[in-house]
Order: sequence, then structure tokens, then C-alpha cells
Amino acid sequence: MAREELNRRQSRVKDERMRLSEQLAASREELRRAEQANRARAETQSQLKAADEQMAKLRSDIAAAEARIGPATQARDSLLAQRDAMRQTQLASEGAKQQELKELSSAEEGFSAKQRLVAGYGAEAKEAACRQLSEQLAALKDKRDACNREVVSLQQELDQSAAKVAENQNLVKTIEAVTDYRTTKRQAEQLQGQIGTLTQQIGQVGDRMALQAARAAAEEASRAAQRQRDTKQGSLGVVLEQVKASKRSLADPRYTQIHTRYRKQLIELKTTEMAAADLDKYHKALERALLAFHTGKMSDINKIVKEMWQKTYRGQDIDYIQIKADAEGTARSYNYRVVMVNGGVELDMRGRCSAGQKVLACLIIRLALAETFCLNCGILALDEPTTNLDAENSASLADSLRALMASRSGQENFQLLVITHDEHFAHLIGTRQHAEWLWRITKDDNQRSHIAQEEILE
Repeated sequence: MAREELNRRQSRVKDERMRLSEQLAASREELRRAEQANRARAETQSQLKAADEQMAKLRSDIAAAEARIGPATQARDSLLAQRDAMRQTQLASEGAKQQELKELSSAEEGFSAKQRLVAGYGAEAKEAACRQLSEQLAALKDKRDACNREVVSLQQELDQSAAKVAENQNLVKTIEAVTDYRTTKRQAEQLQGQIGTLTQQIGQVGDRMALQAARAAAEEASRAAQRQRDTKQGSLGVVLEQVKASKRSLADPRYTQIHTRYRKQLIELKTTEMAAADLDKYHKALERALLAFHTGKMSDINKIVKEMWQKTYRGQDIDYIQIKADAEGTARSYNYRVVMVNGGVELDMRGRCSAGQKVLACLIIRLALAETFCLNCGILALDEPTTNLDAENSASLADSLRALMASRSGQENFQLLVITHDEHFAHLIGTRQHAEWLWRITKDDNQRSHIAQEEILE
């Protein structure tokens, strides 16, 4: 008893020590996770601070870029104003020249009309008026030619001015486009780089609200870990005290050489377990052997039952009978039932057959059991085997019994005992080939039994 109590106490101490060691390891792991969470929180705060500084720097860079773009925009506006002024001046000059050209054309038409009038005067017109008109006409023609030349010159100048204006406009547009393209490209590259950097930094840092929530969760986890650590430390102190008490208990003289005694008991336990395992294997092998034996014997019995039924039974409603073994729960528990087969269909005989069929089935099954299991047993007794059998089936049963006796004729200890009131059945099986006489049992008036020996009729 003391040794068992010592074993139990030692097992409890070991279990308690293992449990406390697991709790201490879990507490250390939780403390390590809390420290990691604190470091992650500090790193997150530094990353947030760096991201804010980077955003401020980007805002200042954007403001400086806008300040540099201002003078270029003013110069572009000045060039556009100069271009519009030159365009207005050229358009005004062109309109004045066009008006002057229209006036000269109308004057030319007037002089042409006057010339036609002069031609109508004939040779007798006044010579002075003609010369005067000729001179005026020549002067007008000269003036017209000069105006035409001036109009052509002005047109050329206008075309040249228009070409210069168009060239200047194209040049200004090209300069503006190049300036805008370079500026926009440079700004786009800068902004794209800044966006990529910020996106990377934001991806590394995470959402600010999420980081704040994570920080709060980490702080709460740190506080919970601290509380749990304090609790575990208190529990550890109690456990250490219990360990000290257990050590003092183990120092008791009753526990001397406890390891040797424990090892001996452990060896006995393992030996017993191995023996139990071997017995279990033997039991399973025996179960399998019994199952195989049962299956083989049932097959032999059903074969004999089928042959004897087909030889004995003279009806046409049952082809043969069989014994079915339904397993119940375990492999060695069976529920046996007799089925009759007709046309390949199996039906239970219980409640479906006559009394004679039942008696015949019982006799055949008993004979089959004796044939299968009682090869070394020489006595077979039948009491009133023809009960409820008709004459035809009784004769068939007698034939089967004669065949059985013929098959056992070589067995020295075989003996068949038949008790019956059917004298015809008794004479059918009691031939001189198998028996020398019959025994008749009768009762007198005083109800006393008498046994008489009788000769077997041929």
C-alpha cells in the first residue's frame, strides 16, 4: 500500500511539474509575443513619423515646382499677346489695301465709260477735248498701274507677313508644346516616383487607423501578458513550495531504493501487458479458426440435409431445406433457422409447413448432425420418427435409414435404435440384412411392461 501510495504521489508530482513547466513555457511565449508586439508598435510609429516627414517634403517640392512654372507661364502669355497684336495690325492693313483697290477699280470703270464716249464723237470732235481726255486717261492709267503695283507689293508684303505670322504661331505653338511636354513629363516622372515611394511606404506601414487599432490591441495584449505573467509567477512559487515539500517527503526512509522497486514493478507490468497481448492474439486466432470450422461444418451439414431431403421427401412443393446461421452481436453467437427452397426462392419453414414436414425436417437435420459430428459415436436413437408422416414419406425415411445403415456397416460400434408404433415402418427398416430380430414392448392388464423378442419377417 505504501508503495502504491508513493507511486501515485510521485505520478502526481511529475504531472504537476510537467503542467507547471508547460504553463511557464506558455507564459514565456506570451511574454515574447508581447515584446515583439511592442517592438512592432515602435517600428510602426517611426514609420508613420517618416511617412509624415516625406509627405511634408513632397508638398514643399510641389510648391517649388509651381513657383518655377509661374515665369514660364507669364512669358508664354506675353508671346501670345504679341502674336494677337501683330495679327490685328496685319488684318487692318490688309483691309485698307483692299478698300483702296476697290476705289481704283471703280475709277477705272469710270474712265473706260468716258473713253467709250470719246470714241463716239468721231473725227469731227474737238481735238482739244480729246487730247485732254487722253492725257487724263493716260494719267489715270499710270495711276492705276502704280496702284496695281502697290497693291501687288502690299499683297506680297501681306503674304510674307501672314507667312511670318503663321511661322511665328507654329513656332510659338511648338515652343509651348515642347515646354509643356518637358515640364509635364518632368513633373509626371517626379510625381510618379513620389507616388511609387509613398505607395510602397504606405504598403509597408499600413493603414493608419488599422495601425492605431493594432497598437491598441498590442498594448492590451501586453497588459494581459503582464497580468498573466504575474499570475504564473505566483503559481510558480506555489509549485516550487510543493516541489520542496515533495522532496522532503521523498527523503523519508520508506522511499529508500524507490527507483529499483519502481523498475521491478514496471518490468512486471510490461511483462503482464505482453502476455495479455499474446493471449489476445491467440484468442483472435482461435476465433478465426472456430469461424472457419463452423463455416465448413455448416456447409457439410447443408449438403447432407439437401441430399437426404431430395431422397426422402416425395412432395413437389419443397425442393430442399437448408440451415441458415445469422450472426448476433459477436462472431460466436448465431441464430439458427431452417429455410425451405422452392424454385430458387428461400422461405422460413416456421409457420409455413405441415406437421409431417416439420417432423421429417427434424429427423433429416438430426441425421445430418449425427453424420457430421458423430463419426466415432456408434449409437443413433430415434423415438417415433414417423409421427405425422404419411405412408409415402415414411417409406422414403425407411429407405434413408437403410442407406445410413449400409454406409455404416463397416463401423464396429454402430447401433441404430428405433422406437415406433408403426409396425410397417419397423419391418421396412428391420430386414435380416441389418438386424436379426425385433423387440416388442407391451403392457398387461396391470400396466406392467413386457419385452418380447420377435423374428423379422422376410
